[in-house]
Amino acid sequence: MDSIKNQIKNLEQEVIDLRRDFHMYPELGFQEFKSAEKVEAYLQNLGFKTKRVAKTGVVALLDSGKPGHCLMLRADMDALPVTEENQISYKSRNEGIMHACGHDAHMAMLLVAAKVLADNTTFFKGKIKFIFQPNEEVAGAVKMIEEGVLENPKVDAAAGIHIWSLIPSGRLSITPGVVMGGLDVFKMRIKGRGGHTGYPYEAIDPVITAASIIQSVQIIQTREMDAQKPVIIMFGKINAGKKANIIPEEVLLEGTIRFLHAAPPDSENNPTKKFIRICKSVCETHQCTCDIKIEHENIPLINDDNMVTLAKDTAVEVFDSTDIIDHARYIAGEDFSEFSTKVPGVFIFLGCANPEKQSTFPHHNPKFNIDEDVLTKGVELHVKTAFNYLNNPN
Repeated sequence: MDSIKNQIKNLEQEVIDLRRDFHMYPELGFQEFKSAEKVEAYLQNLGFKTKRVAKTGVVALLDSGKPGHCLMLRADMDALPVTEENQISYKSRNEGIMHACGHDAHMAMLLVAAKVLADNTTFFKGKIKFIFQPNEEVAGAVKMIEEGVLENPKVDAAAGIHIWSLIPSGRLSITPGVVMGGLDVFKMRIKGRGGHTGYPYEAIDPVITAASIIQSVQIIQTREMDAQKPVIIMFGKINAGKKANIIPEEVLLEGTIRFLHAAPPDSENNPTKKFIRICKSVCETHQCTCDIKIEHENIPLINDDNMVTLAKDTAVEVFDSTDIIDHARYIAGEDFSEFSTKVPGVFIFLGCANPEKQSTFPHHNPKFNIDEDVLTKGVELHVKTAFNYLNNPN
């Protein structure tokens, strides 16, 4: 397989150029029109027939010509509503939008992997389905599944890679079982009775009610959940009032509930159900009412044990070392989970943190960047994961 490694090494500048081009022109979820066009053009130039799924998603199939299983390799495409602060030549040209999560790298790595695999069909049997998914940040995978992306041909297993700035360059995290959290997004409207701040007894203050809710729901993590089943409740948006001396009629709160282990929605141990119970009780205590809307965005991401074993063996082969694999779980969400509940899947975290490259900022930060030296490793992981699975799917 030295010839494969050399071929990928020779494509290093190509994968960097692709990543930087995607980085310069980021697009939000289900708006990845230019990105999709670039993905289609690259694949079509390689001889692939492409298909649009879920509006801006792109799918291509590589058939080795030999009977076998079908492996899905997935990259996400969407960027974030973040204004980039990096002073780099390939800084985002789209104001207020940035690839602050590494999806630009994911597209580039999978495109080049498709190129290498298309040149080396003699090394594997079966089929590879390349999935370029829109709107990972808000469950775009569900839409692709609804439109049949796991069928025709039926996908037997799935693999994905995520660039990760919490891990040093040259290392990976490949963990069996739960590896990323579920995510519920809440929007709450607390209604009181407006009035004069000089006469608060004549009003019903929704602001102090909101403050009490923000404090009270934190007991869920520390008093109502098993410490080995972490939950994070965060308020990201608060909106109330128009003038300093007016008690407003209502307060709007928005935020997220994240969890690694979720009980069924109707269970008393479900963290979101606990959240709703406490919010309504606090509102009743303060004589307010509340309307709570919950959007179930992501379910926990679970790695299949056998696919993890295959991925670890592949990583050792790619990095030529046994001391490069960590085991970690992250409570952030990832909608690759929707694929891995339908077929055996593995999600690999590829470290990109390098202080010399200033690539240690967290994901979603306006200064997020990556160590581009790891891009060819990501390509090779895709390629050799395909070889190893398709040649020994059991």
